[in-house]
Amino acid sequence: MALPRVPPNSIALLHVSMMSSLSWIVFDETERQRARRIMALFEEKETRDELGLGPIRDSIADHLFPGTSTIQTRLRYMLFVPWIYKMAEDMDAPSAQLMQAARAHEIRLINALHSGGEEEGVIGRRAGDRLQRLPSSIYWNGLRIWGIRRFPGSQEAYFDSMPTLRRNRHRVRSAEDDLTGGGIDQATWNPDLPCRPPDLLNRTDFRLTSNEAGYLIDRLVSAQPYSLLTRLAKAGRDADCDYIWQHPDFAAFPTAIRRLVEHAEKFSTVMHGAALLYNLMLAELRGNEDWIERYRSEFDDWRTDELDAEAISCWSLEDFWQCSKHENHQVRNPTRRFVNRWCDLVVERVGDVADLESARTLVREREKSLKGSQSRFVNHAVLDRWGGRSGAERLGFRWREARGHIRDLVNAG
Repeated sequence: MALPRVPPNSIALLHVSMMSSLSWIVFDETERQRARRIMALFEEKETRDELGLGPIRDSIADHLFPGTSTIQTRLRYMLFVPWIYKMAEDMDAPSAQLMQAARAHEIRLINALHSGGEEEGVIGRRAGDRLQRLPSSIYWNGLRIWGIRRFPGSQEAYFDSMPTLRRNRHRVRSAEDDLTGGGIDQATWNPDLPCRPPDLLNRTDFRLTSNEAGYLIDRLVSAQPYSLLTRLAKAGRDADCDYIWQHPDFAAFPTAIRRLVEHAEKFSTVMHGAALLYNLMLAELRGNEDWIERYRSEFDDWRTDELDAEAISCWSLEDFWQCSKHENHQVRNPTRRFVNRWCDLVVERVGDVADLESARTLVREREKSLKGSQSRFVNHAVLDRWGGRSGAERLGFRWREARGHIRDLVNAG
């Protein structure tokens, strides 16, 4: 479903019903940004959150890898976007035209990357000029978190502010302005942003120059000095592992980070069982024997290969909730109770919960409480549209995307 353009100074309220609809109310900028991030989840392929674990997952991910997103592809977009927006800033035109110009530049970037030999990771590679979710939207929040974007508001507010910023740029500067270099650039982007390549919109690629890589690392060090992402970026090691807790340097992580990663591993492991049980129950409702056999097999693998029941029995959930807490994500009490109860059942039955009625009831009632009339357990039409797999993978907390960004830094030159 294509989402409509967010009007300036508004936020979206999402109504989940048989037909989703959006309405707008006037609210402050912080809440509008939060609402846009929530709406963005509906477009992200790997954020299916059938059991309402998203706030916990994102809290951990934002601690470890701030500014990342599951739909980010390549790191050089962190530079492409400000370069393109600075090009729009240089135009003397109304806000609406500046927005159109920036969009046109982002579409041209698709072809420029093709000309540069890039295929994988090109945002809009198939959609072309029909692209709905532009790179600027995907990276906008990360640009702020990394300290590259100085303008604090949304993209719409950014363009709306351009006439005022332009007037300020052309006014007679005070002595202080002359010394500090004040003006539109200082108000919107970090002043040390590397220079834009002259052929950016004709031919380019994803390979960072050494200067660009150094700049991005410096931004991380300055804006996110204590994050694991910053530490790994500085170390410059391309670690080929599926999960962050498998990282070869794990033992050398700072104590607080290692503690959070250990919590993340246990949470990912134990809740993977709940996700598999959810899919198994749906497969049974659909009467699909192939799906049932597959989830039975995956559940057995989880129980025998992934789950360490003794480690889970010794796991301090109180410490987990404390360590994973993040100011941008609210984990509500029903979510905590669901996780706590699931862990209790796993420990009590040593992982053999696939046929435990209390475990099935817990999962069923959790999904029903989240989805209401759209629950697959009560709505046959919704169940019939189920494709056979939903949110059944282990949580990775955006390590895959972070690993890709680190690889881009390592391969700079």
